Amino acid sequence: MQIAYRARDITEAHIVAGYLNAHGLDAHVGGHYLQGAMGEIGAAGFSNVHVEDEDLYRARELVQEYEAGGNTAVASDKGDDKPDFYARWFLLALAIIGVLLINID
Repeated sequence: MQIAYRARDITEAHIVAGYLNAHGLDAHVGGHYLQGAMGEIGAAGFSNVHVEDEDLYRARELVQEYEAGGNTAVASDKGDDKPDFYARWFLLALAIIGVLLINID
């Protein structure tokens, strides 16, 4: 296992590991037990994202993309954005119910 990314805190390490996992790399976060040493203040420099030796080059490319703010979404099977679709219909239904309740008086 190689260190692909040295995170500022455990949360960032899990975000990067999730990003790598979403792109097909097996990533693991290390340093969980070292976080509590500073109490409520997050201990910096102890959280690392590890990948297999053969995945190190690809992982570092993805980390550079992450740090640059690259927004390359992982391709989904269906191509539609279901949560957004349902949220719009829910808000429309809520607005209609609100108008009806106001007009009932």
